[in-house]
Amino acid sequence: MSDTALAQDYRSRDWALVTGASDGIGQALATEAAKAGFNVILTGRRTARLEAHAESLRRAHFVATIVLTGDLADPDQAETIWAQAAEGRRIAVLVNNAGLGHLGAFSAQDGWPRETETIMVNVVSATILLKRAVAHMAANGGGRILNVASLAGFLPGPHMAVYHATKAYLLSLSEAVAEEAARDAVFVTALCPGVTRTGFFAADSAEGAHLLNRFLPQPSAAVVAAAGWRAMERNRRVVVPGVLNKAFAFGPRLLPRRVTALVTGILLKRRW
Repeated sequence: MSDTALAQDYRSRDWALVTGASDGIGQALATEAAKAGFNVILTGRRTARLEAHAESLRRAHFVATIVLTGDLADPDQAETIWAQAAEGRRIAVLVNNAGLGHLGAFSAQDGWPRETETIMVNVVSATILLKRAVAHMAANGGGRILNVASLAGFLPGPHMAVYHATKAYLLSLSEAVAEEAARDAVFVTALCPGVTRTGFFAADSAEGAHLLNRFLPQPSAAVVAAAGWRAMERNRRVVVPGVLNKAFAFGPRLLPRRVTALVTGILLKRRW
């Protein structure tokens, strides 16, 4: 294919916007998007990593890629990223993957800056991007949205209270918007992975989590991303990869909430 024809082919394709695409599940989901034939817009805070992955996707899958560096802890940057991504393009897939967390006692004041960022990224910016995407897709014939929530969204989480609460919010929001948006051929899926082999726990001060890291299965980011992408393609509203994770997600519905919180707190207690 000539360069001119290749450029025209790029313009004829729909785009996927993936947040938090510099590593982990986000990077793997950007790969899934490229494998599916979408041009890919990769966003995150680490420009060098984003550009390296963008180049690998171009070479391996012959798609166009764009890198937009930004920090979703600032909601204004969420608006900017969306405006830049959607300018002159049809965004057919949004992967709302960027997320933060913090392990520590809720009463500890030194955790508040990180917890504030967690709320801004996991709740405020995720909601902004979801809202913009639903309107854009409804006006352009439909689309799909994959919100990366967490197994944490099913469970109150002592020692990671804010993180668990933000993921419960995103899970609830996803299910509600899925019901509303389906009439416009906009399909919303919440991906709820458990512990995954990524840099999340080290980056987010959770490397001390004890039983959680020691005994729960830890699939790779690629395995989790593939499961999430397949579920999104099938228009499933919630997907929890892994049999044991499903048990942790749905089993507590049979238990008193206080017992669920107690067990989760034991799993998340920092190794002193």
